[in-house]
Amino acid sequence: MQPHDWSRVLAPYRKPILSRAIFELAVTLVPFSFLWALAWAALSFSTILAVGTALVNAGFLLRIFMIQHDCGHGSFLKSRALGDWIGRFLGVLTLTPYDVWRRNHATHHAASGNLDQRGIGDIPTLTVKEYRARSSIGRLQYRVLRHPLFLFVIAPIYIFFFQYRLPVGLMRAGLRYWLSAFGTNLMIALLLAVLYRFGGMEVLIFVFLPTTMLAASVGMWLFYIQHQFEETAWEHDADWNVQKAAFEGSSYYDLPRVLAWLTADIGAHHVHHLASRIPSYRLREVLTEHDALTQCQRLTLSESLRCVRLHLWDETAQRLVSFSEARATPA
Repeated sequence: MQPHDWSRVLAPYRKPILSRAIFELAVTLVPFSFLWALAWAALSFSTILAVGTALVNAGFLLRIFMIQHDCGHGSFLKSRALGDWIGRFLGVLTLTPYDVWRRNHATHHAASGNLDQRGIGDIPTLTVKEYRARSSIGRLQYRVLRHPLFLFVIAPIYIFFFQYRLPVGLMRAGLRYWLSAFGTNLMIALLLAVLYRFGGMEVLIFVFLPTTMLAASVGMWLFYIQHQFEETAWEHDADWNVQKAAFEGSSYYDLPRVLAWLTADIGAHHVHHLASRIPSYRLREVLTEHDALTQCQRLTLSESLRCVRLHLWDETAQRLVSFSEARATPA
């Protein structure tokens, strides 16, 4: 079945279900709040237990981001306005200015896999030819950007703690995005002030930071593996097709069921890019009823770990390759 055929097949799943949306919010926010309180209470007798509980809670914070992601696509609820306000509230917890993120994420969906429109919402990716054309310093810079330590530790910290404090990418796009960034900043500052007032610096260091930093790092990993796999798809503008790029350039990350639940089934990313208005709580339904989709661009957890060695797009072979493979390829 071709990508445009799947788009028609998936259309009926776009309808939000109010009861499911309420349920998803409840089973995410209630455990998140409970684990936050438990980690805070544990500080009085065990810092290790507090940090451990905070790290477990990162899974629920990640799930909160996925619900915010649904709101950004207008898929979580029938009411777009209500979904937007839920997204803005959740954005305080995820340190993400909702309106800024929603606009930039829409750009990512509109240009994913297009070699001539890289730059917004993408993991930096050069072609083999572009990499070879760089100077020694340019190649070193790219190697640093693609290093796992940078991608999954430094970059998430920078993005969520610093970059998101300004409407980066939309600085001249209007007052709305400045209000989104600074409104979110204000609410984050108030939240941190309350935590500091009643819990001191310890609650920020041993509860807030571990939860937020781990969720940010895992979130970055998910975004990476959704498009950075060997048989992904990149094309220049003249040959690029939005449906083909959405389907063939996005993976099906087949995670163990608990991890799939914590990530709101965003592993079915090929389905999400084909039909972004499908709520995350219906993605499992899609996979169950259309088994063929579970065989497309499938990556298991163990297989995904090998993808960190892939760095460059080989336009001739039409696949991502490692630096060593690129060196062995004739110029």
